Amino acid sequence: MKNLFKPAALALAIALSACSSAPTTTSLLDQARGDYMAAQSNPSVAQYAPVELRQATAALDRANEAASRQDSAAEVDKLAYLAKQRIGVAQEVAKQKAAEAAVADSARQRDQIRLEARTVEADQAKRSAEQAKADADAARGQADAARMAAESQLAATRDAQAKADALAAQLADLQAKQTERGIVMTMGDVLFNVDQAVLTEGGQHTLRKLADVMRQNPDRSVMVEGFTDSTGSADHNLSLSQRRAEAVRGALMGMGIEGTRIATRGYGEAYPVAGNDTAGNRQLNRRVEIVLSDAGRQINARR
Repeated sequence: MKNLFKPAALALAIALSACSSAPTTTSLLDQARGDYMAAQSNPSVAQYAPVELRQATAALDRANEAASRQDSAAEVDKLAYLAKQRIGVAQEVAKQKAAEAAVADSARQRDQIRLEARTVEADQAKRSAEQAKADADAARGQADAARMAAESQLAATRDAQAKADALAAQLADLQAKQTERGIVMTMGDVLFNVDQAVLTEGGQHTLRKLADVMRQNPDRSVMVEGFTDSTGSADHNLSLSQRRAEAVRGALMGMGIEGTRIATRGYGEAYPVAGNDTAGNRQLNRRVEIVLSDAGRQINARR
């Protein structure tokens, strides 16, 4: 029975700590502690209601722990109330069983004991009803909390979908395509004149749309990748593709987008999307691809 003294020791520790912290008890919790000490000091309770006393111990432990955590007074009182009910049940069970034992010892006291037993049963039924009500109230509170959490999750899902729909509408004019790397926008040589790295007026207009998207989605970044056809030397093409990517980055920064959100890479004539055997195919290879990251994610390297 050594562990039955745990709530008393915990109550004492809480009382001693009250001088250096916020109040850790309530009037109802103090009553529960007093009831428990009375039950614990009653030999009949330990003898006839050990199971109920252990249940009361556990219930009072929970109330004391809530007080130690400085939970709300309402939460502490709820747990203290449940503990009082458990303590009361232990006392009443002990009283009932003691009365039944006395009947066996003395037939003379049978009538009085039966009366006391009926009283105990009535009190126990009342306490059981109160306990059932408290349990039902707790269950309703848990159901309400679960419902609110589900509604919050649904609202978050709807908000995320609305943002995704809005982004798709913004990117429709840029012919964006979702890939495993992110959202890829392929811009042909409309951004630059042939063999130049200065943005055209049309290119500036196109990038303003992208800048609007980035301002409205601050958790996204871009990778600007430049490509050329195979005309000219490899070194020239590599330099031209990098300068074009840097020109796009500079334009976006001029439109208010932080440079830390814009990475660049020039690939020259690498990664062609068509052969370089006709003027039309070479035009397809002269392009800038802008990869917009998925929300909160990094852009994977090109394979």
